[in-house]
Amino acid sequence: MEKRPLNKTYEMSLLLGYFIFSILLNSLGNALTVSLNLGSALWTAAAVNVSHALTIQLGLILFVEGILVILLNLILVGRISFKRIIGNLLFMVSFSYLIGEISEKLIFLGIDNLNLPLRVLLDCVGIVLISTAISIYQRVNLIMHPCDDLMQILRFKFFKGNPSIAQLVSFIPPIIAIIFAMVITGKIYAINIGTLFALFFQGALVGVADRTVFPTLKHHNLEV
Repeated sequence: MEKRPLNKTYEMSLLLGYFIFSILLNSLGNALTVSLNLGSALWTAAAVNVSHALTIQLGLILFVEGILVILLNLILVGRISFKRIIGNLLFMVSFSYLIGEISEKLIFLGIDNLNLPLRVLLDCVGIVLISTAISIYQRVNLIMHPCDDLMQILRFKFFKGNPSIAQLVSFIPPIIAIIFAMVITGKIYAINIGTLFALFFQGALVGVADRTVFPTLKHHNLEV
């Protein structure tokens, strides 16, 4: 029997459902890593270190970091896309709010008082959840965080769809920022087991999720 194409309205509703699920999953994963205090994700860790080096509020550094990545993305795709810019900004604002809310609730429940082995395990679970969420909303491709947008651009424009290499290359700017801040302060902040786990495994985990989590969901509307 010939397969009929999905109704456009139904398809958009389905994509929106995937997207909402991925945002909640990513927020939970990030909230886990934040509340457990076992190392921030690399972009966040870079912002923390630069904040200490320049004595500027972390929130402002995170916002400027996002704007700079948006500009880098536009340079890499070679054109100005207001849809991309607005989508990145909307994602940044709503995403930060959700992480803050969920983190507070997890801390209230006492997750940071668990024994160290269990905290390490949950921190790695948080990175797995983040990677799975990135895989889902990159495939849906409605809006995404500028850092994940950067990884997607690198992945399909320069690395033939390889998520592991693209993720590592996308981590070069925050690594440089961390080194720069460390030279100034002589100290390093927000780096721990979770940061290292993300550095070495996040890209590979995105690739695994592509194949195993909602495997019928393919990448939509790639503009790279």
